[in-house]
Amino acid sequence: MLVVITYDVSTLSSEGQRRLRQISKICQDYGQRVQHSVFECIVDATEYTVLKRKLIDTMDKEEDSLRFYQIGNNYKNKVEHIGIKKSLDMEGLLIL
Repeated sequence: MLVVITYDVSTLSSEGQRRLRQISKICQDYGQRVQHSVFECIVDATEYTVLKRKLIDTMDKEEDSLRFYQIGNNYKNKVEHIGIKKSLDMEGLLIL
């Protein structure tokens, strides 16, 4: 299923800057960045649960926010991209 994750992390302190880097890294492990604080992740139910738990454990609930949009398995009919920086087909063939 496709899950879109957005986040807003307070970076007024060095601790906040550290959390921002950690949250970004966790999201990169599961998907691709499509905007500065927006990731698209193709995950199964178990991966989604683990990913969500990691992010919640990393954030500061008093200063940061996370949003999870579960787009589902038929996401190719629900996502339209216009402009530069086309996204990768994460389920397509990868040639190294």
